[in-house]
Amino acid sequence: MKKNIPNIITCCNLICGCIATYCAFHHAHVLAFLFILGGAFFDFFDGLTARALGVSGKFGVELDSLADVVTFGVAPSAMIFTLFNHVAYPQMLATPFWFNVMPFTAFLMAAFSAMRLAKFNLDERQHLGFIGMPTPANAIFWGALISSCEAWLRGPHFNAAFLFAFMLLSCWLLVCEIPMFALKFKSYSWAENKQKYIFLLLVLLILTVSAILGSRSGAVWQYLSRGMAASIGVYVTMSIVASYLPEDE
Repeated sequence: MKKNIPNIITCCNLICGCIATYCAFHHAHVLAFLFILGGAFFDFFDGLTARALGVSGKFGVELDSLADVVTFGVAPSAMIFTLFNHVAYPQMLATPFWFNVMPFTAFLMAAFSAMRLAKFNLDERQHLGFIGMPTPANAIFWGALISSCEAWLRGPHFNAAFLFAFMLLSCWLLVCEIPMFALKFKSYSWAENKQKYIFLLLVLLILTVSAILGSRSGAVWQYLSRGMAASIGVYVTMSIVASYLPEDE
């Protein structure tokens, strides 16, 4: 029984992804995002549990990737799919052809997420960090953005062409060769983990300010979701900047 506990946790991640996808197709984007967050919670603890119980194995690794494709690939793609059906279309795309075709381009993200996970499983460079944007971060960004800013995204200042370009950028970040740090600690010294500590402090600041602004306006969850999306943006920006800085001797 002990060896199956991590797999049960992984299956909880998968189930969260399935429910998130269902919610997304039914325009319940806040619920979809909550289930993506639930999947991320289970995704964090399945590997931790496997290592703690000493039952890590190839089966668990493969099952984890399959679950992640659904929760962090298909579910956010479904959210973007429904958003494509409601955003404004610029004049050059305002034809029945594009109205019918553009929403299905959302599933490019599911494909790139699958490629990113396959690459992660085979790439020996990604034990202590990532090469490319991790799928949970990408899914949380899109889930937070769509669930908290949907009215703005549907407005005249945004349109299907911007959404498509933004989504392609996200797909590229998933499989690019840019090193991105992981929140894994071999030690807790400032010198070895400066980037991680700065990021965590910035996230704490962003979420605190978001909670204060949300409490003042009576929309705490909406502002916290925006704070989460902003935190992922900070993570990607810090990783890109760090990749161009010279390494410390």
